[in-house]
Amino acid sequence: MLSDWKPLFDAVKEQEYAEHLHQFLDAEYAHGVVYPPRDLVFQAFRLTSPKDLKVVIIGQDPYHNPGQAMGLSFSVPKGIDPPPSLINIYKEIHADIGCPMNFNNGDLTPWAKQGILLLNAYLTVRCGVALSHKRPEYEAFIADTLRYLETLDQPMVYMLWGGFAKKYESSVTNPKHLVLKAAHPSPLSANQGGWFGKHLFSQCNAYLEKEGIAPIDWQIR
Repeated sequence: MLSDWKPLFDAVKEQEYAEHLHQFLDAEYAHGVVYPPRDLVFQAFRLTSPKDLKVVIIGQDPYHNPGQAMGLSFSVPKGIDPPPSLINIYKEIHADIGCPMNFNNGDLTPWAKQGILLLNAYLTVRCGVALSHKRPEYEAFIADTLRYLETLDQPMVYMLWGGFAKKYESSVTNPKHLVLKAAHPSPLSANQGGWFGKHLFSQCNAYLEKEGIAPIDWQIR
């Protein structure tokens, strides 16, 4: 589905930062261990077409431990223990809408295939070093991506969790796009309040249904 994003990627290729980012990633992948595997860097775009887009969930950067990152924010492959933040997401989904969740399966691919763009602001990371690829080129890329998303005229919901994600609220200008905010689901933030009991997932589905769009099946089996 990357071809569905051609207008965005064509515009990005014209920007000076694109070549700088490409050169940086060439060097990083050649000389060290970087996550996710390079063929999965744009997996979020590959699995979710703009014409089907319903929800945008913005993370910060990929998981930096071996085997975890798969190109989708908050997601880990089957067979890898779901991290604490994802466990708290599952707990809130179960409490909010009552559907049982498979706490042993952290693969959110079914969400992506339903129209949820699981987007990290920084798409790559060095092994073991969080935010090691926090670079202005990635910040320019997500800014361009959000500008493009705001040209899509279908109703959609942005899920902005934690202070980092909430800073993108000002980028959401289309009146058909709803913003739902909460604390980050990491244990430190979630247990201080602002994550549990926010009913984000039922609110999201209620908005989609009000706009005549099929709701998200949030259950991970």
